[in-house]
Amino acid sequence: MKLDVVRFFKLSSRFQSTALNFVPKFSPAKDDDVKRLNEFIFNTSKLFVLTGAGISTESGIPDYRSEHVGLYARSSSRPVQYQQFIKSEDIRKRYWARNFVGWPRFSSFQPNISHRILSQWESLGKISCIVTQNVDRLHQKAGSKKVIELHGSGYEITCLTCKNVISRHQFQETLENFNEDLKSIASEIIRPDGDVEIPQELIDSFVLPSCESCGGNLMPNIVFFGDNVPSLRVDAVKKEVSNAESLLVLGTSLSVFSSYRIILQAVEEKKPIAIINIGPTRGDSHAKLKVSTKCGDVLPKLKIS
Repeated sequence: MKLDVVRFFKLSSRFQSTALNFVPKFSPAKDDDVKRLNEFIFNTSKLFVLTGAGISTESGIPDYRSEHVGLYARSSSRPVQYQQFIKSEDIRKRYWARNFVGWPRFSSFQPNISHRILSQWESLGKISCIVTQNVDRLHQKAGSKKVIELHGSGYEITCLTCKNVISRHQFQETLENFNEDLKSIASEIIRPDGDVEIPQELIDSFVLPSCESCGGNLMPNIVFFGDNVPSLRVDAVKKEVSNAESLLVLGTSLSVFSSYRIILQAVEEKKPIAIINIGPTRGDSHAKLKVSTKCGDVLPKLKIS
């Protein structure tokens, strides 16, 4: 591995990370919006909360779709598709090389004020369940207990053959043993799934081990684009929606059907919906209340008891 490649990567990552702001432009919540949200939440004893990437942007993790600052606006790169990962050894090697470099940064992210407030609400008995589209485990880091990770978690690895599951931290140690020369590479540029950009030379030199139990291929326990949410997880979410009195949607445009069908179920069951998100969402027409601002601006202003 050439020193100039590593030096370039480190310098470019530091520059870009300080230049990027992952929270889109927004207007502060109006007093009337805060009042109506307060009434919505205060009058609910079983609140189902659905969160998306927009709740984690304030922790430093970018989302995909936000105007001007999301991944799609800043780059022509797109997430790896499920079938690509399954069928191509080169794609798997590329994915894991980039994820290996990005993991120390991705796993270091901490909950922001929105995650902490939701944890407090849960401890007070206000929240019946949190369903998150995020794979960053920030809700659990904040102390939330009843969390369903709709799209899985970047903190778990599964074997495609024997289905053995190991922790991502454990797998990182294994990868470090095979890739000593890459341990010093650091990145502050990150994507919602922990992916980073690295030179092809680093990918070519990367060694990807197989499952220690059966020799099969390993992948993160994440629902990749083009894959389906496991049916047992879908059923668990449906049960929680039916058990709830109302829904609070935070930081998601509801663009993917796995989250939008939660809204459709709530509408069918006549459950009131409130949405906090910068910009329009697919569920706006179904919402009793929509506030277009960042979650961290409005949630601290709410008093639920």
